[in-house]
Amino acid sequence: MQAQSITTAKPSPTVRSRVTNGNALFAEGGDERGPWARRFRDLVSEHAADAGGSPFLSEAQRSIIRRASTLEVQLEQLEARFSVGPADPADLNLYSTLSNTLRRLLTDLGIERKQKDGDTIDLMAVARQKREAA
Repeated sequence: MQAQSITTAKPSPTVRSRVTNGNALFAEGGDERGPWARRFRDLVSEHAADAGGSPFLSEAQRSIIRRASTLEVQLEQLEARFSVGPADPADLNLYSTLSNTLRRLLTDLGIERKQKDGDTIDLMAVARQKREAA
């Protein structure tokens, strides 16, 4: 009995899906021009950049980013609904569940808040500037 070899070569773009080739957001259906899809696309792009850049992501990481982005858009829609009137208890429960799931997905990706240069305020420098200005 011969062992089957696993081919690692990428199939040509003509036999891959439009989603795999980056030409579509969804496998089938879906309006890619609406606000939901535009926000989804933005979040996928931002999360991919946070995770090291799209060319360096595994397919599993891309999948987690898509799931996280979907949850994030849905959470934003719930937040918009909450801003108009009192929240329904079922919506609050859904919001809590989605928030926790989103946190776990982002943790799985290893995305965490990193301090940017200039995020800290040097209180001594501020005091020195005020003293010099006086």
